[in-house]
Amino acid sequence: MKTTRRTFLQVLTAGATAAWAGLPAHEAMADVAAVTNETEFFVFLIALGGWDVTLWADPRNEIRGIIHPASTENTDTSQLKRWVDAPMAEGAFKTFELVRPRGSSHVFGPGIGDLADMADRITVVNGLEMNTVAHPDGQVFSTTGRHAQGGRVAASSIDTMISNEMGRDQLLPTVSVRYPSSYVGENLDRRVVPLAIDDVGSISRTLSRSQAFDASPERDRVTAMLSEEARDLAQRSTYPDVLEGLALQYEGLRRMLGSNLQDVFSAGGLRKAHPELDYKRRFTGGPAVNAAFAVEAMKRNLVRCVSFAIGGFDTHGNNYRGQAQLQQETFGLVSDLVKSLDATPHPTLHGAKLSDHTHILVVSDFCRTPQINFSMGRDHYPNNSALVVSPRFRPGLVFGKTDPDQLLPQPVRKFTDGERAIAPPDLLATFLGAFGIEPRKYMRDGEIVRELLRA
Repeated sequence: MKTTRRTFLQVLTAGATAAWAGLPAHEAMADVAAVTNETEFFVFLIALGGWDVTLWADPRNEIRGIIHPASTENTDTSQLKRWVDAPMAEGAFKTFELVRPRGSSHVFGPGIGDLADMADRITVVNGLEMNTVAHPDGQVFSTTGRHAQGGRVAASSIDTMISNEMGRDQLLPTVSVRYPSSYVGENLDRRVVPLAIDDVGSISRTLSRSQAFDASPERDRVTAMLSEEARDLAQRSTYPDVLEGLALQYEGLRRMLGSNLQDVFSAGGLRKAHPELDYKRRFTGGPAVNAAFAVEAMKRNLVRCVSFAIGGFDTHGNNYRGQAQLQQETFGLVSDLVKSLDATPHPTLHGAKLSDHTHILVVSDFCRTPQINFSMGRDHYPNNSALVVSPRFRPGLVFGKTDPDQLLPQPVRKFTDGERAIAPPDLLATFLGAFGIEPRKYMRDGEIVRELLRA
């Protein structure tokens, strides 16, 4: 049999069609169809290890109940910009003055760092009820709204949910850098499987091509031919979505290889393109490259979601020798990211800033104990806080609360299952609801908290 380009493509795609044909297709919801939000971008960040909320979101500077606050006895305060000494009720040591940003109702601990200057743009959620003190479970619960079942993830992560609704046609729906991303459940498009990498440089290395046997123009012509044939076959196929998906992938490959992205998506290229981000910080110099990638990829309209992690928060020993500065650097990175987005034009909306259409969610596994252990550290505790920077959320709001004595979540409103504290499923459901997405499409639990959203 004579092999033509058509028969070659038919053989190439036959296996993929057979493998994918029996799986459920994505069903768009009628009430969301008008809210595709193709102009919106997302950054999801997780502080791995469990942060100390008494030092930033839910500050405690009094010895009360089992709370043993940060003080000059147990904290290296030399690097903390927002630390101001305040006398403690007991002893000669000093604790910290509460950080009260001008013109804001927010009250922070010194770990908030430079982000305090943006208090009128952020939304804080305190008293998140975690019901777990295990790292893997806490990370899964914070990013999916479901506890792990037998060690297995039971639901998709928030970046996958968002990508499935808004990023299916994006070149890179989700790029996940050491973030606990998951792709689980029905009604998911295969194009939105998170691209999970260890570092941004992996993308550049993947795009690198040898010139030993063919040159870039030749590869471009072959890729263009494959894309054309895939669309042609899709018009006559029983399962056109499969072949159209292949055509999109081929076209995406042409864009990736033909626009010098392998140079831009290298660590060196990103540092050069975004000198406004601080790559010399002790703890977050590496993650700053991920933030630069997010800005550059969104600026080029190549990605819908970028999710990444910042580690080092699991401070069982010498908690404040590193925890306080790590928090300051983490929130400083968020602040720098927002400023960079402020200075970057939106790729498709004339006259709009990228920050007007970018939504940032920062979570952690859980928080640390209010009391200091014998190693001068803090252990795991089933409470949490979260941070949102989004034009869809109410800015300058602190929602949720903990008790004054032991820092445990307290009921804040009546949900359908009764009066209780807010929990990660509620926060994630609210994040979906902000974009017209019905949470029950992806989540078993959680309710939209309208108080968190702009009217």
